[in-house]
Amino acid sequence: MGDLPFWVKALLAGRFVNALGSMAWVFIPLYLVSDRGLDTPEAGTIAAVYGVGIIGGNLVGGSLGDRFGMRRTLAAASLASAVGCALVPVTTTSGLPVVLGLMGLLGGAARPVSFALVTGALPSDQRRQASALMRAVNNAGTVLGPPVGGLVAAYDFTWIFVGDAVASLLMLAVVLGVVPHVERVPVPEGVPRRVLGALRRDPRFVLLLVSVAVVDTAYRWAYTAVPWQLEELGAEPWVYGTTISLNCALIVLLEPYLAHRLRHREAWRLIAAGFLLVGLGWLVVAPAPGIALVLVAVAVVTAGEMLYKPTATATAADRAPEGMHGRYQSLYGAASLGGMVIAPPLAGALLEWGDRRVWIGGALLGMAGAATLTLLWSRLAPTPADALPTADRLDPV
Repeated sequence: MGDLPFWVKALLAGRFVNALGSMAWVFIPLYLVSDRGLDTPEAGTIAAVYGVGIIGGNLVGGSLGDRFGMRRTLAAASLASAVGCALVPVTTTSGLPVVLGLMGLLGGAARPVSFALVTGALPSDQRRQASALMRAVNNAGTVLGPPVGGLVAAYDFTWIFVGDAVASLLMLAVVLGVVPHVERVPVPEGVPRRVLGALRRDPRFVLLLVSVAVVDTAYRWAYTAVPWQLEELGAEPWVYGTTISLNCALIVLLEPYLAHRLRHREAWRLIAAGFLLVGLGWLVVAPAPGIALVLVAVAVVTAGEMLYKPTATATAADRAPEGMHGRYQSLYGAASLGGMVIAPPLAGALLEWGDRRVWIGGALLGMAGAATLTLLWSRLAPTPADALPTADRLDPV
């Protein structure tokens, strides 16, 4: 981390504080039932609007960043998010879907813009480490934030949203006070101006997006099949909470180190290895589902996540044409978020057929992604992005 620019370190600190204070999304369903008096179907419907907003924000955030500048877009999203959080406690129940939808939209937009801001400003050999550190600080905030939010919610839910607003304002202060203003670089002649044109010239990136969408569906078994399986095995809810904390803790402790240690490896090989570990993780559970095996499986899947997610994020930056860093991060984020939509119904349907089939299904998805990437990557036409110097050539381990 010592070789990263000061402003990147400051932004990482800001993202940690922001993640620590961004507790509202965890408690929205509970808030709607206990504080607003809605029944669970109504609460679920309104909460779903927030999720739709996150997906939509992720898709449009990169385009806004490319058009108006990453720093300016992230600052605007932080300010608007703070306003949205402050409005929730004073908004009528009928108006909550609009406010929550906007909150999700702004929160979703901040993700690709943040990653594009950092990875687009750094040389290729620093992007994996920076991506891993950004994921680590987010997960650290996720580990610590919800327990604090639970204590605050027991006193008054209003302070959950106030705290979230303050965290967004602190992020705004970091962006405006520390992140440098960079003039937009003119797009050189011959560089595609539209995303579809860029994708037609880079079939390897299209392959990466498709394989990430497949494997991330399997990865999100951790948030669908795992809690359902644990409940069926008679485990208390805290056991599932422990599995998620295990996931986050491993990322915080190990992902930045792995990204630095493996920086010399070819990106596509590292991503394929991560895909394979996701598949093997769920295969651990398939022979005889049990609580201990589920915990082991989550640890193996987390190891795969630590390999492929920061590397794929950095690869999206490496392959982005000039002027498209934001849109390429949005494309990667959309491929990753697709699993949030596909995994719940698919895992639910497989679980209806039997415990083992759901885990075999997750294993096949992970292994299929690894096999597809391995077999096709070298057969597809390379682009100038493939000629970027690797960290192995710049700084051998």
